[in-house]
Amino acid sequence: MILKENYYLSNGIEIPKLRLGTWRIKNDNVVQAVVDAVKTGYRHIDTAQAYANESGVGDGIRACGQNKEDLFITSKLAAEIKSYEKAVSSIDQTLKTIRLDYIDMMIIHGPQPWRDFGNKDRYFEGNRAAWRALEEAYKAGKIRAIGVSKFQKEDLNNILSDCTVKPMVNQILDHISNTPTELIQYTQEHGILVEAYSPIAHGELLKNKKVLETAEKYGVSVKYTIIIVDYLVQYVSIFLFFSHIIKVNNTNSI
Repeated sequence: MILKENYYLSNGIEIPKLRLGTWRIKNDNVVQAVVDAVKTGYRHIDTAQAYANESGVGDGIRACGQNKEDLFITSKLAAEIKSYEKAVSSIDQTLKTIRLDYIDMMIIHGPQPWRDFGNKDRYFEGNRAAWRALEEAYKAGKIRAIGVSKFQKEDLNNILSDCTVKPMVNQILDHISNTPTELIQYTQEHGILVEAYSPIAHGELLKNKKVLETAEKYGVSVKYTIIIVDYLVQYVSIFLFFSHIIKVNNTNSI
């Protein structure tokens, strides 16, 4: 059962294979989403500063009836933050907003600010500065693990060349119709766990003819088919479901 399976990060911390993503869930609604997810069996909740729902996630954690020690909470440092001072302040603000003494993991949300996503400037200096702030928070016990998101080879090398603590996770776009094999392998070769976000391709795979045919053939939901195929391929380690599919058919089989 995937919901009960974990991996180990490079520092020995256990991290659940399956996680609940809270992108696009309003702060008022995310409380119940977290409660429902935990009741379903999820133990990994993923939020971000950019989602503007960290406080609701914190409320959901306190309302779900599960000990915090049994949950794994991830948040993300906003992609726009590319200075040490702003990163330090932003990390502390997340802890205040979510109202927890620590969070399990925090990652840089992207190597570039969203307004510059895909441009030539990779913000190497700014990412090193933000990473230094994450390292310090990690060493201070505010965060149990640190990582990155959407980092390509050159972005990873920039951090690896200057860090005192290596990234433990790289969260990348990966699903059955988009598998960046070279980046996955490169990430894993450096002892960094790969997290896959958007396993249903922002909803596009729900309309894929082959996926629909496979789901019908085996009598399961389309969403279940996608995540199981992803899991069996084993290119990636951790999958992210967004909240609107936490009550999918066959959840108990996952």
